[in-house]
Amino acid sequence: MRGFFVSPRRAIAPTHPRFGVKAEGLELTLSRKTPPAEFIRRNLRLAPLAAIPEISLYLAYSGSGLSRLDPDGGTAPYWAFAWGGGLALARHVLDHPGTGTGRRVLDLGAGSGLVGIAAMKAGAAAVLAAETDTYGQAALQLNAAANGVTLTPVALDIAADPLPPVDLVLAGDVFYGPEVAGDMLAFLDRCCAAGIDVLIGDPGRRDLPRERLRLVAEYPVGDMGATGTVSGVYELA
Repeated sequence: MRGFFVSPRRAIAPTHPRFGVKAEGLELTLSRKTPPAEFIRRNLRLAPLAAIPEISLYLAYSGSGLSRLDPDGGTAPYWAFAWGGGLALARHVLDHPGTGTGRRVLDLGAGSGLVGIAAMKAGAAAVLAAETDTYGQAALQLNAAANGVTLTPVALDIAADPLPPVDLVLAGDVFYGPEVAGDMLAFLDRCCAAGIDVLIGDPGRRDLPRERLRLVAEYPVGDMGATGTVSGVYELA
């Protein structure tokens, strides 16, 4: 559930009951006063993930200072959290390295870069990380460096741009609302028609097109810091 474009080139900001506009009564918006990488290094905590200890990310915590950010013109800091669908995809790719070994991968809506990092650790040839938010781009590059891999950030208009030169699309938490679900499904259908494999990770959100999916595996990886949430990995049928 992360950044990409939908024509006519408007950035889609994720919506989620855990985000909204407030958390603990304080607005979560992005500062334009501090360079993104500097803000992330100063205020987020680099730590291994409980469900995927092989990977460490810069993640929000109670003292990360998100409530002090500039209230003008920001977007929800989705890049500062580990989402259930991305966690499931990352766990699946690491446990089944043949999924991505030697392949060119698109981490669609990359956010923190978790899924792309897992793909690189599992032997992918290269990963394009589709992310339009400047803080998200900074976060995924910091996270990649912390894990000893390289991701290439790209801006992607899923409705208008040509398909990227990849063999596999990993799409975690991308069906987060009705305003984007139709365009997302159309893009993934284009990928499949072009012979690009697609795997989707999701904890079962309302707009997930279940009738079009085949469940591959399930993982109890949590979601947004909550424990116990089970997320599925799906193929597009």
